[in-house]
Amino acid sequence: MCDYSLHTYPNRLAIDGEDLVVHRFGAGSLGLASPADLAPVISASNATRDKWWSQAKAWFLGHNPRWEAEKRVPAVCIPPGARLLLSDIPRNLQRELAIGEMEEVEFIETTAEVNTYRDAVRFKNSRQALLQQLREGQRVHVLSTGVEEFEPAETADWIARR
Repeated sequence: MCDYSLHTYPNRLAIDGEDLVVHRFGAGSLGLASPADLAPVISASNATRDKWWSQAKAWFLGHNPRWEAEKRVPAVCIPPGARLLLSDIPRNLQRELAIGEMEEVEFIETTAEVNTYRDAVRFKNSRQALLQQLREGQRVHVLSTGVEEFEPAETADWIARR
């Protein structure tokens, strides 16, 4: 769902049809985030880009607009079995795994071991790559989370038939 390294960040479950990007969170780990949630981080970065004295002063005071905005970016968690469309696959990964620039993948967890990166994707050719092997900024489209929707009407019908 979300690697152990992202548990200190706010998080939420992915939605079918959602567009996401691979993002490097403050602790250095890669995870998935919504471009809309990243807009304040980009804006904060641009606000102080050319003002080196402001950046230096903020660093010493521990007040960096980008850091503050970054803390509010939720990691988007993907359930195992979800189908994703992975775009902009780096050439070195394409060669290494014998895949194309865009591939439909299944989201998996490689282990249940604690304190290890386990979030990964499995390609149609059965090869797999940890999320940490992807490139920051890479685009991901959620085709299906594989999570069954709760339908109260069916439950009510089943209770009525009893």
